[in-house]
Amino acid sequence: MAIQIKSVERGQPGVAGGGVKKYYATPVHGKEITLDGLTKAIEKTSTVNGADIRAVLYAMVEEAVLGLSEGRIIRLGDLGSLRITLSSEGKETPEAVTGSAVKKAGVIFTPGSKLQEMLKVAKFTK
Repeated sequence: MAIQIKSVERGQPGVAGGGVKKYYATPVHGKEITLDGLTKAIEKTSTVNGADIRAVLYAMVEEAVLGLSEGRIIRLGDLGSLRITLSSEGKETPEAVTGSAVKKAGVIFTPGSKLQEMLKVAKFTK
């Protein structure tokens, strides 16, 4: 199955008024797959019941949140990994860098081998 794309007009970054505008491909996002939807899909292809699948998925979310809050990298096998990223103010000395220097925190997802392989062979249609 091909990944659907559409064209979107974008200007040049950092140029007042957008500069020369060009069209770029961007993915068309369809319906979401929720945790409940994943549970039902997994239930159809395994011998495990929905309640047990749901319990494991929710526990995984809780453990991922806990691990990230402890500064750990969460490795999810072939799916990928999650890690914290920070944006902070620059300081003159190492001692001046404290928690108050952090302006923004985020989570980065790095795709694992199965997702990377899917992206390498993906087909795109407009």
